[in-house]
Amino acid sequence: MKFFKQLYINNFFFYCLIGIVALFCLAFIFPLLYDMVWNLVLILIAFLFLDILIIFFAKTGIEATRVLPEKLSNGDENTIRIEIKNYFTFPIWVKIIDEIPFQFQIRNFEIHRKIKASSEVSLNYDLRPTERGEYHFGNLNIYVSSPLRLISKRFIFDNGKKVPTYPSYVQLRKYDLMAFSNTLHQQGLKKIRRIGHTMEFEQIKEYVQGDDIRTLNWKATAKRNSLMVNQYQDEKSQSVYMIIDKGRVMKMPFNGLSLLDYAINSALVLSNIILKKQDKAGLLSFSKKVENRVIAERRSGQMQQILESLYNIKTDFFESDYSRLYVDIKKNITHRSLIILYTNFETLDNLNRQLPYLKGIAKNHLLVVVFFHNTELNQFVDKKTETLQEIYDKVIAEKFIFEKRLIVNELKKYGIYTVLTQPENLTLDTINKYLEIKARGIL
Repeated sequence: MKFFKQLYINNFFFYCLIGIVALFCLAFIFPLLYDMVWNLVLILIAFLFLDILIIFFAKTGIEATRVLPEKLSNGDENTIRIEIKNYFTFPIWVKIIDEIPFQFQIRNFEIHRKIKASSEVSLNYDLRPTERGEYHFGNLNIYVSSPLRLISKRFIFDNGKKVPTYPSYVQLRKYDLMAFSNTLHQQGLKKIRRIGHTMEFEQIKEYVQGDDIRTLNWKATAKRNSLMVNQYQDEKSQSVYMIIDKGRVMKMPFNGLSLLDYAINSALVLSNIILKKQDKAGLLSFSKKVENRVIAERRSGQMQQILESLYNIKTDFFESDYSRLYVDIKKNITHRSLIILYTNFETLDNLNRQLPYLKGIAKNHLLVVVFFHNTELNQFVDKKTETLQEIYDKVIAEKFIFEKRLIVNELKKYGIYTVLTQPENLTLDTINKYLEIKARGIL
């Protein structure tokens, strides 16, 4: 029974069979072909049994394994590797059918390769997940054919592997050193000149050549009868909270990812840069209630705690309650902090309903509201119009785009900083804004 489960007849065998049937038809017209066709039938049967013999009764066959990463990076290309060892003493043809997780909806996945005798090969393919969570890989099915290629034997490996998909740690590595390198401008990040003083007083010391004369302490100079200067150190450990709106407005899709997932990926990268800049990184999400809270700290396990919290954030499709967010921030974030709020506003009316709460937050904290261009509207406006209906639609789309700029201006009136960005530029633009605030010392 196991033999028949593993045995598969290849298309080449059926092509040969069709050819023989065609020759039998010709034999009715040309009787001399009749004996030759029967000989071909016997030869085909002999080769079929020979193929079965060398494939199924060989002492060794193949070994294969699917090499998976410990976790997948959401929204990025993840490489899956398949390693195959051929123990046959002749070259083989393989058809690889990997049972990919259902989330990818790939139903025709096949890889065809020829493998040399007694050799080993490594094959790669890429998967791009668009949802966080667990991904279950099924069987790794490999169909092996000999040089005759009449039949195939099915080998099954790596049954039932499970891999979690986390927020984009690929972006985390990409931007890890970017904020500290000399290639920021080449990657789209701005170089921002540091202005003013974001310094904490450390001590008074004697003046030495090279000290900034603007830091002279005249009272201490008069007392000591020698030049004395104030010594400062950079302010460190400022608290930065990333707040993610997980209401229904963040479920809008773009290139397979929701706005919520773009915000999560950006928050992960920004957290890493915040900690590298010696600041404290914190996190929370909200919709009907405030959840996934990570207190702003700068400690060794902070990034892992933030990563685990981001992994669990899911939209609940409710309208977000900004009043509850305002009360929670007032109660739990007692000292002035930088608050980066990932959300989305489509209309000015939508903003005006939440504006009192945003103004209340901005009184005690430095608030940055991050929201998104509607890229589909931008693409629609760029299209050439041909009918009267298309002209009407284009005017309405331009009105919505203009309202986004009105939202920016309205928030600026109350001292609220904004980042209006396209989803694919979210991480870069948010990092830019943080570095700008950090450099100008406005926190």
